[in-house]
Amino acid sequence: MAAAPVDLDHLARYTGGDRTLNAEILKLFDGQVSEMVGQLLGILEQRDARKWREVTHTIKGAARGVGAFAMGEAAAAAEPVDPAISQDRAVEVIEALRVEGEAVQAFIAEYLAA
Repeated sequence: MAAAPVDLDHLARYTGGDRTLNAEILKLFDGQVSEMVGQLLGILEQRDARKWREVTHTIKGAARGVGAFAMGEAAAAAEPVDPAISQDRAVEVIEALRVEGEAVQAFIAEYLAA
């Protein structure tokens, strides 16, 4: 069985398992996911390696912080990519981040609906 897109036990280490606080943190992250992954498309067009590293590093830290480990690993794989040199690879890692982000967002939507 595949792991859940968000490890709620990990998140509970920071929130004490408080469902309201979990929901608040997950809502914030949910809002950031699409925005940050979308930023990478613009950064790819600009071929800005510094900005690419900043955004992928931010995604990596935020994802790992909430327990979205697969997304954090996808961001870690994206971080060293230079969009000016490896555009095809950059497109691949953006797609991987998008897929992981959608899984996390679906998980968050289910969590908030429960």
